[in-house]
Amino acid sequence: MLRKFNNSRTVKDNIQLGALTAFSAGMVNVTSVIIFFAFTSNVTGHYAILAEEIAKGNWYESLIVFTWIFMFFVGNFTSNLIIINFNKTNPYAAHSAPLIIEIICLFAVGTYGFFHYQETLQETEIMIGVMLFAMGIQNGLTASISNFSVKTTHLTGLTTDLGILAAMFTKEKYRKNKVLIAKKQILLSIVSAYLAGGIVAGLVYLKIGFLVFYAVCLVIIFIILYERYKLKVTKALRGKRNKINSPLFTK
Repeated sequence: MLRKFNNSRTVKDNIQLGALTAFSAGMVNVTSVIIFFAFTSNVTGHYAILAEEIAKGNWYESLIVFTWIFMFFVGNFTSNLIIINFNKTNPYAAHSAPLIIEIICLFAVGTYGFFHYQETLQETEIMIGVMLFAMGIQNGLTASISNFSVKTTHLTGLTTDLGILAAMFTKEKYRKNKVLIAKKQILLSIVSAYLAGGIVAGLVYLKIGFLVFYAVCLVIIFIILYERYKLKVTKALRGKRNKINSPLFTK
């Protein structure tokens, strides 16, 4: 999921990455809607709110919403800055680092929300900004390493792609196209996982409140550790093959 980059990735890699990160994004977005009445996995609605507040002359509110949008942008920027500068040196580390930053952000929100949150407007504004930064990081990572095949924090463009594919599949020649079939599998896995994550988050929040963010962190940690395990297995197998193929061993 995290080791490979762009065209070297398989459909399975993108499905795994898309499903797990979409599941976590769905959890974050639904939880933020329940607690803060705000979407934090995308900024589409925030652009509309920004335009409305500017039109009304509400400059403080406009500044806050603009800051939220900017935080999502900074998250994307940060994620890709790390990937661009360190991908050739160590792809796994370069792709894991943004997720570690995301974990720190969500863990901080969960901890502060559970132990200190007084439901003030200023606290809410800051926590929404942190969550948007975290989701920007995730979206920037998945889009970048998958060559823009996987975007998991919002479903607007994805639903559009599904509609286009559905129309194309009315023609038999497109139904047999392997590239389109693979794209359909990736998109459906993301949609299903996002919805499942949202449902799980809603149910879990009723039991543990803000600690649901810890559950999101566990999902992301699983991605990192699973890839670490796969990396070790790959290295071990490569070492065995090199040993078998070495002249000393063959003699």
